[in-house]
Amino acid sequence: MAYVLGMATVPPDLRYTETHEWVRDREKLVTVGVTEAGAAQLGTATFVELPYPGELLQKGTLLCRIQAETGSRAVHMPFTAKIMTINPILADQPGLITSDPYGAGWIVKMEPGDPAHVDELLDAAAYEASLSD
Repeated sequence: MAYVLGMATVPPDLRYTETHEWVRDREKLVTVGVTEAGAAQLGTATFVELPYPGELLQKGTLLCRIQAETGSRAVHMPFTAKIMTINPILADQPGLITSDPYGAGWIVKMEPGDPAHVDELLDAAAYEASLSD
């Protein structure tokens, strides 16, 4: 069952950052996107600047930049990881980041430097609590 806070859905099977990114852990690779709450702050995404597959990015560095109706938003790395795949659909349909944030709007798939770092992120209940602060 997903948590619903206001109009934002918080799926329980994901991990979260306080800056509104989600991480879906699937064995060796993890998928990263922007949460529904983060998408609501952006409005419709109009352009996304993505990293390159094969890049090794350090925790806290720029993962991507999203241009939207309300301005620009930088998305930072939640942990050190190697970018394995970018979402190719976003080049033509950047609005998916905000219209389908937990589905077709994913941003990258990456291989964490240390898989334990995924578990250090917020669980759904802690993320939901951060939204009400």
